[in-house]
Formats: sequence, C-alpha cells, structure tokens
Amino acid sequence: MNQPINILIFVALGVVTLILFAGLFNMFRGGNPNLSQKLMRARVIAQFVAIILLMVAAFFFAPR
Repeated sequence: MNQPINILIFVALGVVTLILFAGLFNMFRGGNPNLSQKLMRARVIAQFVAIILLMVAAFFFAPR
C-alpha cells in the first residue's frame, strides 16, 4: 500500500522540477514572458499537489 504513494510523490516532484527548469530556461534565453508566467503558475499548482501527497503519506503511513 505504501509503494503507490511513493511513486506518486516522486512523479510529482519530478514534474515540479521539470516545470521549474523549463520556466527558468525560457526566462533566461529571453523567450516569451507569458510562457514563463504560465510555467511558473503550473509549477505552483504542481507543488501544491506534491505537498498534498506528502501530507497524505505522512498522515496515513507514519508510524504510530
């Protein structure tokens, strides 16, 4: 039961990392500022999902 949530957490953290680097790459190369803004907003949403998954895992699978 613990394995699926661990996989989801790592996938969520990977998505956050990829979105962050895509946004930073676009910003530093002087790309479209609207795209950078959308990527940073997507990163915030992905971070929220990752934090919720971590909290769920801590709540349900923490040793008692």
